[in-house]
Amino acid sequence: MEISDLFQVSIDFSQSHLFFPRIIHWLLLIMALMILLFEGIPYLREVRSGRKSLPFTTGSFDSKRVFGTLLLTILYFVSMPYVGELFPNTGLGFLLMSIPYMFALSVLYLHQHDRAHLLRVGLNALIAPVVAWYILAKLFAITLP
Repeated sequence: MEISDLFQVSIDFSQSHLFFPRIIHWLLLIMALMILLFEGIPYLREVRSGRKSLPFTTGSFDSKRVFGTLLLTILYFVSMPYVGELFPNTGLGFLLMSIPYMFALSVLYLHQHDRAHLLRVGLNALIAPVVAWYILAKLFAITLP
């Protein structure tokens, strides 16, 4: 093995789409462990001593938002491939399903349903997926559903 071999990178195309997700998974795991170590352990000590209580044991349970979020997320992931098959290799399944998903999810958590708030939610639901789709699918040529 020569020194010049260290500066050459070869990526198997059939596995290339897994490169960034693997990096992200490891980074998320490391950050979760750091949060648990630095924040979780001291918090659990305070819960055991009685100085604090667990946040989900106090207050009311908002079943509408919890089950609404679960339902919307399941529908989003189930419908995305079907819409994506109508427009293969364009990422439009991601784009066309992200807009209504973000709008419905935002409205579900919205406290005021007046025109101004709904307009902001609608603009966010339109602009954010379009920007994400453009950056991922067009600029970086990442395959989206």
